[in-house]
Amino acid sequence: MGAGIGLKPAHYRAALESDAPGLWVEVHPENYMVSGGPRLTWLDAIAQRHPVSLHGVSLSLGGADRPDPDHLKALRGLIDRYRPALVSEHLAWCRYDGIYYGDLLPLPYTSGALDRFCDHVDEAQAALGRTLLIENPSLYVDLKGDMMETDFLAEAVRRTGCGLLLDLNNVIVTAVNLTRDASAYLNTFPLDAVGEIHLAGHEADPDGSLLIDTHGAPINEAVWTLYRETLARTGPVPTLIERDNNLPPFSELMAERDMAQAILERAEEAALADA
Repeated sequence: MGAGIGLKPAHYRAALESDAPGLWVEVHPENYMVSGGPRLTWLDAIAQRHPVSLHGVSLSLGGADRPDPDHLKALRGLIDRYRPALVSEHLAWCRYDGIYYGDLLPLPYTSGALDRFCDHVDEAQAALGRTLLIENPSLYVDLKGDMMETDFLAEAVRRTGCGLLLDLNNVIVTAVNLTRDASAYLNTFPLDAVGEIHLAGHEADPDGSLLIDTHGAPINEAVWTLYRETLARTGPVPTLIERDNNLPPFSELMAERDMAQAILERAEEAALADA
């Protein structure tokens, strides 16, 4: 797996026909939790050509409620069907008392929140029969916990055996919004647990005071710079181009994907030269 793309229905045919080296696709499993129909038919076909990753958005692992058993059952069905190369979720919550909210909401980085999160990750991994990669969030407010985000993630890895999905756009968005240093964040991030990297675009709010993780714009140069910096330390890691809004033509999406692929290949050459 080299550089992949988030798979959208508008790009099914082009993705199926692409022979780009290293290409893989990622989908939100919630869009495929059905018993049949055209979406599964297309994904069946594409999975014959390219590795598939499942990137969940609804398990609410950071919430007060335990993971929904019906959701876990449906997700396990997709895992058994497609044998995905990677399965990931978020350091966030989106459900409370049986009600789902339409966003990935933050949690305080406290010992109590860590205990609950680890319990939920353990329960989910046992039900799914797979190790989860957990994605770092983009933040817009500091909830003032008693530990750093990177310490929270490192302890979750230690306790549960989960891996991490490092979203570099989220790192940039959080650093700007909370007046932090993105490179310093990487210095404390448990990079040895990273199994996937996400690259995406962000946009500023109308007065320019806040960056918003929209996945609706080309990848910012600051994200590309941080990506090169990260790979210099990790070596090549499967990398996804996320684009969920203002979907461009397939050729434009693949141009960003090809740029990531070239950076990955240079990182691999450097790693081999140092071996």
